Amino acid sequence: TFESPWGIASTTTRVLRPSDGTQQLTQDSVVTMHYVGINGTTGEIFDSSYERGTAWTTALATVIPGFRLGLEGQSVGSRVLIGMPSSDGYPEGNQDGSINPGDSLLFVIDIISANFEEVTGEPVEPVEGMPSVTEDNEGVPEATIDTAAEPPAELQVAPLVEGPGAAVTSESVIQVKYRSWVWASGEVFEDAWAPQSGRLEGLIDGWRQGLEGQTAGSRVLLVVPPELAYPEGRTTAPSIEPDQTLVYVIDILDVQNP
Repeated sequence: TFESPWGIASTTTRVLRPSDGTQQLTQDSVVTMHYVGINGTTGEIFDSSYERGTAWTTALATVIPGFRLGLEGQSVGSRVLIGMPSSDGYPEGNQDGSINPGDSLLFVIDIISANFEEVTGEPVEPVEGMPSVTEDNEGVPEATIDTAAEPPAELQVAPLVEGPGAAVTSESVIQVKYRSWVWASGEVFEDAWAPQSGRLEGLIDGWRQGLEGQTAGSRVLLVVPPELAYPEGRTTAPSIEPDQTLVYVIDILDVQNP
């Protein structure tokens, strides 16, 4: 509670409920949160994800400056209070008139989850008979495949790092970066080592089966037989011949579940 009209000269954050976790937000984080926004001049609530009944997921790079300044460095699982001047909020006001030029704003925010920028968790012992995975100096994985060996006939799943985040379900939207190789040649098939998001249900069968139950922050090695990938091959770039077994190293950076 506070007495209105209320104002503040610069964006300030106070932790109302600390978190036991160690994951902190950065300027590049994608954050899921619940929040209440209050106009400091009028004392009225102008926005609330709680009232809508749905948490809000957004990239900090795309929000108003006060949100970004106030949340950067805060811990996932905490509740924070952010006060911001008009210059860091809506200096021209907003469309529905609930915020006017010059109004300072208050937000109470529950930080529910955020993406990981890199794998975070406990290393897992390699599985015998699976391709070996190493990293270069920048953390980019490289798989070494015994191309003379017969590839496995069934999907093989081997976590390399077990992350602490939410588990993937059949309905998840996941953010990953990954690389893949053709078993027969050992050559790179896809080099997608940059964050990208999509629904699990829209991915190849090998991913849908192999990633369900894995957790955010994990690195997972998949060996995918042709019938669970591209049994007829693929003509669009990168193209692949039919009946190829594929090896994937996948970093799961974020998991969003309905």
